[in-house]
Amino acid sequence: MKTRIISGLIMLPLLIIVILRGWVLFAGCFVLSLLAVYEFFRGFRELDIKPSYPIAAGSTILLYVFGLLGNIDNEDCMVIFSSKYIMLLWVFVTVLACLLYLFKIEERKLEDAMVTLVGIFYVVFFCYHLAMLGMLDELSITVWLVVITAFGTDICAYFAGVTMGKHKLCPVISPKKTWEGAIGGVLGSVILCGLFGLFFMKYSIVLCLIVGFLGSIISMFGDLTASIFKRKMGIKDYGNLIPGHGGIMDRFDSILFTAPLVYYAVSLIIVFGSIGAWD
Repeated sequence: MKTRIISGLIMLPLLIIVILRGWVLFAGCFVLSLLAVYEFFRGFRELDIKPSYPIAAGSTILLYVFGLLGNIDNEDCMVIFSSKYIMLLWVFVTVLACLLYLFKIEERKLEDAMVTLVGIFYVVFFCYHLAMLGMLDELSITVWLVVITAFGTDICAYFAGVTMGKHKLCPVISPKKTWEGAIGGVLGSVILCGLFGLFFMKYSIVLCLIVGFLGSIISMFGDLTASIFKRKMGIKDYGNLIPGHGGIMDRFDSILFTAPLVYYAVSLIIVFGSIGAWD
């Protein structure tokens, strides 16, 4: 318990970043991505797989530079660096770099390039959706839905599992998780997101409830996916940066799945012009 309290204090600056949102969150996601993908790649050492961190770091820098250019108030720049062109160009450059990594055929295996590519998209690209949410001006408040669904589900599932858990959810992947805990996590997320909508997004409570439900489920998939990787790697934690929680990837694995869901849900609302008052 003492270790978890210390961990909570260590993670307070991250909460401040979410509160400030905007460019502060954008920069925070950039740093978070660099640390998380490094941890992810390090986990493959035991399998004798050597993904390229320089390629991942370069791809991350390129993605966030494109993001900066896309937010310049210049019509010519906005046409060139519109979101679809940015993503297509970034995908092309990233995939190309991973394939070129194989050209030292005597030293590298197919797995080295494949894991490099998976790490970039799974960690860096998924996390980038959180940065994009933070740049949506008045809609950046939806960043909190990512935090609430991810961490709210985790906390509620933990207490529901401890107090009522009897039936194993995925014993081979994560022996401690139970169906009772999963149901408690979903209910907790829906309630928390509903309360958030009631106080801060009064005309979008339905969106909050839907995100609370779907986001909770997908956040658990994110957690289980990270567990699958760790089991295949033969490690308990990705790192030891956060006492009691492991590394960055151990703490934020569910966010990697939840952030894209929230971003695209909000994008659909924007497209269909159904946004009410968000304050």
